[in-house]
Amino acid sequence: MCGRVALFSPPARLAKLLDAQLAAGIDPDGHPSWNIGPLRRLFAVTEHDNARTLDRYRWGLVPSWAKDSSIANRLFNARGETVAEKPSFRSAFAKRPCVVPVDGFYEWDHRPGREKQPHYFSRRDEQPLLLAGLYERWHDPDGPSDAPLLQTCTIITTNPNKDMDDLHDRMPVVLDLSDVACWLDVQTHGPDERALLLRPAPVGTLHHYGVDKAVGSIRNDGPELIEPAEPQSLF
Repeated sequence: MCGRVALFSPPARLAKLLDAQLAAGIDPDGHPSWNIGPLRRLFAVTEHDNARTLDRYRWGLVPSWAKDSSIANRLFNARGETVAEKPSFRSAFAKRPCVVPVDGFYEWDHRPGREKQPHYFSRRDEQPLLLAGLYERWHDPDGPSDAPLLQTCTIITTNPNKDMDDLHDRMPVVLDLSDVACWLDVQTHGPDERALLLRPAPVGTLHHYGVDKAVGSIRNDGPELIEPAEPQSLF
């Protein structure tokens, strides 16, 4: 699973990388965070009529048919193996893919003989991670008819590659920049072709190191959260 990310690159940089325009109201400099969890705001890039837009989305998908938004609490990740069939995701997979750019993500070390410790994963080449995602725009059936739509997203996961070092049995789908066009263009690329992208990243894409347990509380934020911390042994 992927349940905690760092996002400190300015939106202007992310939009330039993905050849996207900033949506109205997006600050080009942004508000960096090193500790974003589900139900918080992420950026996602979508494509319509051959034009890409970077906008804000709340992390945790709310399908259009949902009666209330609480379903987002369990839909912040989608399994790549079943995303095309699951009722919560299949419509978004077919019609509403997105790319979620982040600087890194965290996973906790559960290996035997080691103290449970968070690890920070990022690209070896220091570029932002481009994660495969899905988005929805939801209208609250109990709200006024002219209320703004709630924009939400989920991050797709897959089996881990060797970069994960057995820390976790899942990893986010990391797209190569050259795969973004195929992932976003549902008019040209069918579901079977796009599903082939939901695979582990090539070995050597990511690196990781242990960080302080302070990242475990969403109340903590700051660049110190991604500073290396020595692992500890239980023996």
